[in-house]
Amino acid sequence: MQNSTKRRNERLELRLTPAAKAMLRRAAEVENKTISSFVLDKGLEAAAASLADRHEFRLDPKHYDAFLAALDAPARPRPRLEKLLTSRSALE
Repeated sequence: MQNSTKRRNERLELRLTPAAKAMLRRAAEVENKTISSFVLDKGLEAAAASLADRHEFRLDPKHYDAFLAALDAPARPRPRLEKLLTSRSALE
């Protein structure tokens, strides 16, 4: 992620161990960044990846067509699943 040229007004505070801070400092130094810039960049990368995994996935045309066909296909009977869902729970 590239640093934004927009003014940053929001703050995020962290409580961490000295060892964790030292590791972040060393990693930031390796990338020639401040600790704040390093944590922000890596945090935004991780956040984007987490959100993309839940909201977007990409398929090539062949797999996309197969995916649509599976969505459009009628539901198949699943007797074992039906039995599981209609039987009493061991906790009941």
